[in-house]
Amino acid sequence: MDFAPTEEQEDIRRAVADLAARFPDTYWADHDERAVFPQEFYDAFAEGGWLGMAIPEEYGGGGLGILEASVLLQEIAASGAGMNGCSTLHLTIFGLNTLVRHGSPELREEILPRAADGSLHVCFGVTEPDAGTDTTRISTVARRDGDDYVISGRKVWITKAGHSQKMVLIARTAPRSAKRPTDGMTLFLVDIDSEAVRLRAIPKMGRNAVASYEVLIDELRVPVTCRVGEEGQGFRYLLDGLNPERILLAHEALGIGRAALRRATDYARARVVFDRPIGQNQGIAFPLAEAATRLDAAELMARNAAWRYDRGLPCGKEANMAKWLCADAGYQAADRAVQTLGGMGYAKEFHVERYFREARLLRLAPISQEMVLAYVSGHVLGLPKSY
Repeated sequence: MDFAPTEEQEDIRRAVADLAARFPDTYWADHDERAVFPQEFYDAFAEGGWLGMAIPEEYGGGGLGILEASVLLQEIAASGAGMNGCSTLHLTIFGLNTLVRHGSPELREEILPRAADGSLHVCFGVTEPDAGTDTTRISTVARRDGDDYVISGRKVWITKAGHSQKMVLIARTAPRSAKRPTDGMTLFLVDIDSEAVRLRAIPKMGRNAVASYEVLIDELRVPVTCRVGEEGQGFRYLLDGLNPERILLAHEALGIGRAALRRATDYARARVVFDRPIGQNQGIAFPLAEAATRLDAAELMARNAAWRYDRGLPCGKEANMAKWLCADAGYQAADRAVQTLGGMGYAKEFHVERYFREARLLRLAPISQEMVLAYVSGHVLGLPKSY
């Protein structure tokens, strides 16, 4: 396997870097501080045709793979946009994968072209307060009523719900089975701007330009035509989005780490203490060199995972390992950047504190580091499973 970037991937990288450079660190610091959605950034990438790069060409997308989408998101994060920038786009890339694969022709025709051109915002409704990582424990219920389903329940940590018109939602259509708890769940594409849906923004530590929401659903009526695929197969369909999500966010973690490392090395070259640049001191230089080494090593696993996914090869192990390695490397780079800048690293002026807050998120989402290790130990190494 050859992970050297193709000419097309290099063209994508350069074009995305040039476009993202129009939105400097000050833009992102301001939007993060005021918790304002970066509409100008979103519009610029929509006009550039980047939103639908992984949507099939027949629906107005680019028809490219997860590897190309990873290049896109890594460059956006590395520009200084971090998670605030990437989170405006990545649900369009991986959140609609289930619709591409399992949605009816009518649903695909209705949704995908508008998602590709940026006129339609879509969010992803899976996580619940009492279920968390164990999706089989969800309590949101969809009951059949003639040609409709009626849905009630509660979702949490739903990114961009307040800016979305549609939500890809998973709900129970049959009681949880002790033998096969993953059965009985169904995916729907629902209207979120309904009187039956209430939103509450969740105050949080970072990535504040793109809000996360608690979503309360009370007797939301949904036509059967808005069901994605077959009833009861929602969990299986959901898996189609999990590996690409982990691969893409792994690359976002790399981008944040690169941005932090760039800031730290620039500072270490310029900052003079005791008549010499602090980067001449091994106590500063070695941790930055280690951060660079870890980022490069993690990137190889992330590229491997994306390469395998695009070729239809099994990639659960690689996607999970990539997420773990990249989140760890990105966080370490951001932490070392704060340490290198010292007191100024704690100040907002130099932006590394924002990188640090966003890099910390990626050790929790889209799956925690501990859950990745539980997967590797139980499902890869064959040790007794913890879940």
